[in-house]
Amino acid sequence: MVSLNQLEVLVAVVEAGGFSGAAKSMYLSQPSVSNHVRNLESSLGVRLVERTTQGARTTPAGDVVVDHARSIFRLLESLEQQVAGFRGLGAGRLLVAGTTTLGTYLLPRLVADFSSRAPNVDCQIRVGNEQAVEEWIVRGEATLGLCIDEPREHLEAEPLLEDQIVLVAGPGSPLAGRDLTPADLRGQRFLLRERGSATRRLQEEILHAWGLESEPRWELWGPETLKEAAAEGLGVALLSEHVTVRERAAGQLVALRVEPAPPRRTVSLVRRADRVLTPPEEAFVAMLRSLGSWPG
Repeated sequence: MVSLNQLEVLVAVVEAGGFSGAAKSMYLSQPSVSNHVRNLESSLGVRLVERTTQGARTTPAGDVVVDHARSIFRLLESLEQQVAGFRGLGAGRLLVAGTTTLGTYLLPRLVADFSSRAPNVDCQIRVGNEQAVEEWIVRGEATLGLCIDEPREHLEAEPLLEDQIVLVAGPGSPLAGRDLTPADLRGQRFLLRERGSATRRLQEEILHAWGLESEPRWELWGPETLKEAAAEGLGVALLSEHVTVRERAAGQLVALRVEPAPPRRTVSLVRRADRVLTPPEEAFVAMLRSLGSWPG
């Protein structure tokens, strides 16, 4: 029996020009992609794809199947969109994914605002590192995501607002209250996020720009752990100003003044260009576009 998943894999092989490219774009193993195509060929009783030195090439029968598969996917998207149109914002579902910082400190505020406008829409937030969020969107598990800077090539990003990175330390740090240069930070232990985090990537870039790549560092998981470790005097941490705002206001952390200052980073709405939005998703995107700045 032909499955939608098999058809999706076949189209991915054609669009990627080969099995390895399809495996990468769909976050599957290459043997898994090959099995899906082989099972589809077995179900239809014809060969659909030929391997060549230039990659994968569809047979005449494969061209027919790919054309029909694309038509089926367009019809399904049209069906979802038109049915959702009858519901408007009186029902439906909104699932938004966000990287750890954005999903923890920004999305709850945004979803709360949206939910007050559309109380009958079921809202869900999914949080993961940058790679996980992009994978969810590619696989269709989430339609909308908030990420830092530019995503991978197969996703489109729309800049929404900016976020400032600050260097924080415990209130007893001898660096507090001084005008610092990167040279003043030599010998400090830098507390870094886990690998795969967008914040970790930026932390590495800042340390490189400051010439501090060789300074002591500890790798910790998640922004909350970094904040607690910095507050206990275990080191200094580069984190979003919005992640640390409460602790700085309460005197549990202090922001260190360093020149040159860490750069600002862009928060972007990330989605697949080929996905049609439902009315709740369209309304949420419209709300995001009206922000201009991080909500207080």
